[in-house]
Amino acid sequence: MEPEINLTNADWRLMDIVWDHEPIESPELCHIAEQKLGWKRTTTYTVLKRLCEKGYLVSELSVVTSLIARREAGRKEGSQLVNRGFKGSLPAFIAAFLEGGDLSSSEAAQIEKLLQEYRER
Repeated sequence: MEPEINLTNADWRLMDIVWDHEPIESPELCHIAEQKLGWKRTTTYTVLKRLCEKGYLVSELSVVTSLIARREAGRKEGSQLVNRGFKGSLPAFIAAFLEGGDLSSSEAAQIEKLLQEYRER
């Protein structure tokens, strides 16, 4: 079993900025976090430090880069959700999601295409 991802909502928000702008200098990260999130510099540095300690970001010479890709973090988070909330059943998760009626016909077509590509592997 792979290690779980452990990101808070604040962690995700800062990670999103880093993923969108990396490599990014710490002062610029603080500026963007202030503009987008309303965070003070100290808040940004606190969350940055925590993410570095968790091994998701690295800050060297005031340049911040990610150690995990957005897609990989999302995949791990999704897998944890399926395992915890649906006893590991992806079909049960999808059925619950579809009950909400939040899937557009365009998104359904994209999912069908992904499934077809998966079957053809």
